[in-house]
Amino acid sequence: MFEEVALGGLLLSPLVVLVPMAFLLSVITRLVLYKTGLYPRIWKPAWFEVALFICYLAAVVFVAGR
Repeated sequence: MFEEVALGGLLLSPLVVLVPMAFLLSVITRLVLYKTGLYPRIWKPAWFEVALFICYLAAVVFVAGR
């Protein structure tokens, strides 16, 4: 079960911590795709990045929820 994150007396949603982690993972993946030259081959890159972020967010929430 997720608990609130206390920050300066404020109770924040656990997503405040999990969303930046998923964003960081998606940025790293994008950089790797640029470096390997695979990024131009992606059909609809914007949709790919959104889908990748959602998949990473689901994975981070799943791992953190254990």
